[in-house]
Amino acid sequence: MNFTELLIAREKELGRPVRVGLAGAGQMGSGLAAQIGKIPGMSLVACADIDTSRAENALKLAGIETVKHNSDASDSIEKGQGGVVDKAAALADLPIDIVFEATGVPWVGAEVAEACINAKKHILMLNVETDVTIGMYLANKANANGVVYSVANGDEPVACKELYDFSVDLGFEIVCVGKGKNNPLDQTANPNTCLEKATRKKMNPKMLASFEDGSKTMIEMTALANAINLPPDKIGMNGPVSEVNDLNKVLIPKEDGGVLAGTGRVDYAFGPAPGVFSIVKSENPTVIEEMEYLSMGEGPYYTLYRPYHLASIEAPRSIGMAIINNEPGLQPKSWIAEVIGHAKKDLQKGDQIDGIGGFSSYGVTYPVSEADNLVPLGLLEGAVVAKDVKQGDPISYDSVELPENLINNLRKLQEDS
Repeated sequence: MNFTELLIAREKELGRPVRVGLAGAGQMGSGLAAQIGKIPGMSLVACADIDTSRAENALKLAGIETVKHNSDASDSIEKGQGGVVDKAAALADLPIDIVFEATGVPWVGAEVAEACINAKKHILMLNVETDVTIGMYLANKANANGVVYSVANGDEPVACKELYDFSVDLGFEIVCVGKGKNNPLDQTANPNTCLEKATRKKMNPKMLASFEDGSKTMIEMTALANAINLPPDKIGMNGPVSEVNDLNKVLIPKEDGGVLAGTGRVDYAFGPAPGVFSIVKSENPTVIEEMEYLSMGEGPYYTLYRPYHLASIEAPRSIGMAIINNEPGLQPKSWIAEVIGHAKKDLQKGDQIDGIGGFSSYGVTYPVSEADNLVPLGLLEGAVVAKDVKQGDPISYDSVELPENLINNLRKLQEDS
């Protein structure tokens, strides 16, 4: 039985659908809102955005016509209408069941997730940037509070994990799990260099810059690594150029002609985007014979490939997983990888570092064992440079003064636990 049938049955039993809140009504949030409006058993009834008109529009996309603001929002929702709040963390105070965090800003995601978990509301993160910074803390706290904390379905980390779970369930040896990257890598990309292309694509230039400078790929694969306990192969991963048909020849151990130092790795490749893949191995003659009969190649390495991920359009499935099964699609199980901030340009003493996809820094995936004294990308927004950092170098704790904010405080709690 699909989740929608179960959610419809739940609505009949309780007399109302699952009430959903949304933090961030940009491109991802708006797509999510429009899709939720088409799915029975759930209703997007609350939204927060710094631009309240965008929040109102998201609720209209979801089919909500009457919207009240702030102190009137709760009563409006109870009456089957909609509510908008100015502060994203205030969603936790509304009479809703579950919240999507779609701002993409690590410190905002920390505030929203912490508030929702304290209020014993499920929290689904389209904001993977927060997950790779304090996801272990949030997952542990949510589990203790009996609610679901999860990276949302639809983005590559969860799509990859679904293929990983499938591979494990079939008994294959896991060689490499990852995603395709379609943007050329330019670690100097910033909102200005991306402006023209972003305008054509109707994207936020900062978001496109985070794709092109590699930060987004590093963030997504780091979230995957921590969720399935498979490490990146090396700092920055390998990122080879490969067509889908050649992945099982490239993302395999060096001893067999590939680029990996060993099996059981997380990596990415230029070419297979927008898909995700799991490279698996079998040395069983009967299985090899059957796989060749099934047109999967001669083995012993095979590529299991999903040619799409549907991002915010697919994200509503997370609601069914959380509400019906009390199950996360993806959350950290270990902390074996970090996304470390590197200087996008020469940083001089006194400079203030802006956010992900900005002008100051980009992210690189590191094995935790090689990240000592280096600052996670998600902590850097608002930091002041205390010691010059050369372009391309990792940013160390002794080269910056980090801001006093919730995400930095929660990171300390995560490290102390």
